[in-house]
Amino acid sequence: MKKILSRLRRAVEDYNMIEEGDRIAVGVSGGKDSLVALIAMKNLQRFYPKKFHLEAVTIDLGFSDMDYTPIEELCRELDIPYHIERTDIKQIVFDIRKEENPCSLCAKLRRGAMCAAVRARNIDKVVYGHHFDDVLNTYFLSLIYEGRMNTFSPVTYLERMEVTVIRPFIYTEESDIRKYAESNNLPVVKNSCPADKNTKRQYGHDLVWKLEKENHGFRNRLFTAIQKSGISGWKYIE
Repeated sequence: MKKILSRLRRAVEDYNMIEEGDRIAVGVSGGKDSLVALIAMKNLQRFYPKKFHLEAVTIDLGFSDMDYTPIEELCRELDIPYHIERTDIKQIVFDIRKEENPCSLCAKLRRGAMCAAVRARNIDKVVYGHHFDDVLNTYFLSLIYEGRMNTFSPVTYLERMEVTVIRPFIYTEESDIRKYAESNNLPVVKNSCPADKNTKRQYGHDLVWKLEKENHGFRNRLFTAIQKSGISGWKYIE
């Protein structure tokens, strides 16, 4: 956690992610990334000079076998208010629309549900657990499937919903998150989505690691290139 916190705090300060008095919610899917982000943000809250309120919000997609009770218990232990927003996203995407490539629509609906849920709770910022590896994977997917050099921004203001998305794990590698989650036996909720691990994003992940094995240091060089690229929201910091 010390290593994770160090990189999280550097990202927060490099991109001015937190202001005094912010009301922040961590979007908790139940996966390892969001659970570690929740714990890291709670640790940051304890010593960060800018005081902020912290909550956790889960968007329940409607899969009947996903049990969030362990997350409720974790939030009680951490003294973090926890809210589950029930939705019909699974039914819309898989049962009604029967999407062949469901991830794009699902992401759009989840984003809308999250924004509505947090605004109802007077929250103005949402933490997502997107990490260093996600930055690279998203860049490759954009290049391959959209023909443009792009990835998500460390800070994104959603003007229509008046919500700011912050991603303080951009410097944190997935391997460190996984090690912490496993060594602390975090209550990861198994994803019931039939598209899980069978997506373009998984393809991007595998491709980046193939290039890393063939060209040691490739991932770090690619991240530096993204910082220097002029992509919206990014900047190169020595």
